[in-house]
Amino acid sequence: MTLPLVRLEGTPFEQGVQHGEALREQIGHNLELYFARFERELKLTRAETLTRAERYAAALAVQSPAYHAGMRGIAEGSGFAFASIAALNVRYELFYDEFVEKPLPDGCTAFAILPDATADGHLYLGENWDWIAGVRGAVLHTREADGLQTLAFSEAGIFGGKIGLSSRGLGLAINGLTSHDDDWSRLRRPFHTRCYEILRSADLDVAARVVTGEDRSCSANFLLAQTPGRALNIETAPGSAVARRCSGGCLVHSNHFIDPAVLGVRERNVEPNLHSYHRLARLEALLATERPLALADIQAALRDHQGHPYSVCFHIDPAEPPEEHYESVVSVVMDLHAGALYLTDGPPCQQEYVRYTLSA
Repeated sequence: MTLPLVRLEGTPFEQGVQHGEALREQIGHNLELYFARFERELKLTRAETLTRAERYAAALAVQSPAYHAGMRGIAEGSGFAFASIAALNVRYELFYDEFVEKPLPDGCTAFAILPDATADGHLYLGENWDWIAGVRGAVLHTREADGLQTLAFSEAGIFGGKIGLSSRGLGLAINGLTSHDDDWSRLRRPFHTRCYEILRSADLDVAARVVTGEDRSCSANFLLAQTPGRALNIETAPGSAVARRCSGGCLVHSNHFIDPAVLGVRERNVEPNLHSYHRLARLEALLATERPLALADIQAALRDHQGHPYSVCFHIDPAEPPEEHYESVVSVVMDLHAGALYLTDGPPCQQEYVRYTLSA
């Protein structure tokens, strides 16, 4: 299986139209999936979801006119209502704010590996992105008016990409986090908008300010890296943030705050069986075992099944109800020196990595 590759160029609105036209079927699938889960899992009616999305979109028009234009383009290109597309694009805030009485979904084990720890001397970044089984995605290759290119994975209907790299040697991986301070109604710059802006930043310092320069609606983790050899992990709660750099050539993060007291937050509903802690420790151990690390070593680590099904390579637990079915939707390894992205369409133990490049 191979994810569709969509090439986008022009203004943000024009890129959105191209996205919507190319991925119309996948966007329709994601809308059905998310609205069903908003109602069944989060107890949000369709009307309430759309009302929240419209409120957020109005704020976003001021915060990031380019991102807002991209959403409008997706709506026009796909033929779906703008409010529905907006709901997809702020679904992080809508979902994570509602995880109050139930465990946070397992998801995402991310890493950065510095050049002195790799066999080819390249900087690597990536993750297993664990989320709702069946969500549809694509690889977006964008070319901006100033010549900047980005290559990123995104869910169909979400503008700009969220796990990817740019022609400036900058890369982004992400993890979901929650705290008791999360509140979508703050209407701060959304998570996916920050991802879009990070991937279009001039350098790592500018990208870091996209994360930390203003407060947030909800908690999240951003793992940033840029050639020739810098990596920075930023854990964020709505009103606080803390940065951590690589130790021993490698940095790993999953779905819990490393030290919540440092940010002055209380986590809510971190997995009761400590799955996030296990995935973090396990991937750290695997990446410390083989030095220097080759690409094949990294991919093998991402296929690891210790603790299955709640392993680094994450799988559906058949004992869980359908609304709690999560898996490694994609596995991503980025070679930031080569401008290459290796990606699986599904759990990496079941699918081969496909190579995408900025130059292709």
